[in-house]
Amino acid sequence: MANPYKRVIVKISGEALSKNGVSIDQPTVERIAGDLVAAANAGVEIGVVVGGGNIFRGVEVSTRGVPRPVGDTMGMLATVMNCLVLEAAIERQGKEARTLSAIAMPAVCENFSRKRAVKNLDKGRVVLLAAGTGNPYFTTDTTAVLRAAELSAEAVLKATNVDGVYTADPKKDPKATRYARLSHQEALEKNLAVMDAAAFALARENRTPIIVFSIHEKGAIEAVVRGKGHATVVG
Repeated sequence: MANPYKRVIVKISGEALSKNGVSIDQPTVERIAGDLVAAANAGVEIGVVVGGGNIFRGVEVSTRGVPRPVGDTMGMLATVMNCLVLEAAIERQGKEARTLSAIAMPAVCENFSRKRAVKNLDKGRVVLLAAGTGNPYFTTDTTAVLRAAELSAEAVLKATNVDGVYTADPKKDPKATRYARLSHQEALEKNLAVMDAAAFALARENRTPIIVFSIHEKGAIEAVVRGKGHATVVG
């Protein structure tokens, strides 16, 4: 069966790379890199947006006196570190990857531009989209949806701690059930925390599907791009 997607943006939280108090857990990084490589080898063009919360949270430091724009910039730099770690892991597994940063740092990686990102995707490389939007006050959720729109991706794959969107928190409510599919409007009306408000509004405006799945299941990324696995499709 043909893959339902030609090009997707995968959104991974920074916390997904950590384990047992270790900010960057190498075995976890290698597993996620392997999943990204498997998805790319299945013929899907992969862009990746990674958060930086395992290293630094700008919002938190801003509550302690650091100006919010400064804190957010520090958080964006943390995403660059995570992208570089993933890039190296992906290339160790035999797949070309490129980190493109929204904040210029030519000694470290290439600058992001739509043209450069599309060129790398067309060549079959996994493209790691670092430094958020390059602006404060915008989350990496918003970055993922923005990049999906810019790069004509057909969906945003949001990796989370659970295998989809539930009627309630499944860790607290044993009766919570997982939705298989929701419209953007239904998710909004039910007040389901799919993404932050700005990201969700942009996804709804561009009719970008958001596929929510668990990053903790090995092979989950490949399964989702093949239209299989446990997930909730929003949109």
